[in-house]
Amino acid sequence: MTNKILNQIKKVFQSQLAIPIIALLILVVFNLIRDPSFFSIGIKTNNLKNTVLSGNLISILNGASELVILSIGMTLITSATKGQDISIGASAAIAGSVFVKILRAGNITAGTMLAAFVFACIVAIIFCLFNGLLISKFNIQPMIASLILYTAGRPIAYWINGGATPNVEGKLLSYIGGFIPHIAIPTPILIVIVFVLLINLLLKKTTLSLFIQSVGINERAAKLNGINPFLMKMIVFVILGVCVTLAGSMNVCRIGLINHETILLDVEMDAILAVAIGGNSLGGGKFKLAGSILGAYIIQALTITLYSMDVPSTAVKAYKAIVIIIIVLAGSPVVKAWVGKLKKKIMEKYAKSAKVESK
Repeated sequence: MTNKILNQIKKVFQSQLAIPIIALLILVVFNLIRDPSFFSIGIKTNNLKNTVLSGNLISILNGASELVILSIGMTLITSATKGQDISIGASAAIAGSVFVKILRAGNITAGTMLAAFVFACIVAIIFCLFNGLLISKFNIQPMIASLILYTAGRPIAYWINGGATPNVEGKLLSYIGGFIPHIAIPTPILIVIVFVLLINLLLKKTTLSLFIQSVGINERAAKLNGINPFLMKMIVFVILGVCVTLAGSMNVCRIGLINHETILLDVEMDAILAVAIGGNSLGGGKFKLAGSILGAYIIQALTITLYSMDVPSTAVKAYKAIVIIIIVLAGSPVVKAWVGKLKKKIMEKYAKSAKVESK
């Protein structure tokens, strides 16, 4: 039994998930040495007199919710198109603006919220499909194609609400962005769990994952095998539209307003980094959603760690950049090849010394 467990651990550390797991372990050990109570979970009463969980661990899981959802979308885009969509923050701003516009048109009820989400989702999917069309039909580089929406998206979001940053208030919104009564776990964490399960079901129970990866690895070969590359790319952009709507709507529910300039600002960079930290190739092809999800939590854990060390908010990005460069370099093919050669040399030396001792 022990050997089986050890073999499983060995397989994990030799897999694509090795880098994110090692990075997460380093962060955990560093925080436990620096402050043994860093990951402790407390219980407190919030403004609505509900008993809820609190602590840095809850803050990490809760704070990374939007990034986890967007990282899933970015992973699929990267796999299918061999590039990245840098307009997901702007798309989320548009979806959030539509969501708020509909909510402010009447009373905020469960039906209104559902209608607002569905309509925002349709609008976001249309904008995402615009990027998809440029990429798949006109063969424009994904980053260049999405640069259009990256530039114009937030002004469009500003225009949707008549050049204002309107507030939205209601118990249902606070439940989505905060806590549901008698449930101690933040609602965004629960939404992420449900969303991840649904995406996994979609990818595992259908051939979609295989087709997306096939298109990303070799589009011509995929076409010869009866796979429609154009359709696969359009599908991943539809999924991305759902992801940006969910992230934008959740963010609106958290803060109770839509600000086109600040909503999920620079989140596209964090999403790309989450994909890279997760061991996924930015050149497309094979992917592991678990790696990207871990990458998102690593980025949030690093942010919370830096804030707990009283690092000024203006300097957090610089520190994050340094750590992320180290993580990305550690997972690069050049470093992996060097580590492999070093390991081979050590094993050869060990084998030689073992032979000498046996003689």
